[in-house]
Amino acid sequence: QVRLVESGGGLVQPGGSLRLPCTASGIIFSIYAMDWYRQAPGKQRVMVARITSGGSTNYVDSVKGRFIISRDNAKNTVYLQMNSLKPEDTAVYYCNAHRDYRSFDYWGQGTQVTVSS
Repeated sequence: QVRLVESGGGLVQPGGSLRLPCTASGIIFSIYAMDWYRQAPGKQRVMVARITSGGSTNYVDSVKGRFIISRDNAKNTVYLQMNSLKPEDTAVYYCNAHRDYRSFDYWGQGTQVTVSS
């Protein structure tokens, strides 16, 4: 059984930081690309960051320079380090594992991030 479990969400003030880990089980983690998505209230789910199995990364423009995605294959965990947080970063953040043109595609349950003073 495949499981992706996100954690680390919460309430943070503007300008603050959070780190979201996502731990996978039931897959060979190292061969999967790992994405972080977010969904704000009333909006579509959008990809925020991706790290490939080879370690290449890319980001949506709105988070470039503020967010960092990384992975630890020994711990089956992908991280999203979020710095200089803004109210518009408020959303449910989801972890996604995929490979082979999404022939294999798994999602976590999400973790809420709220940026507010």
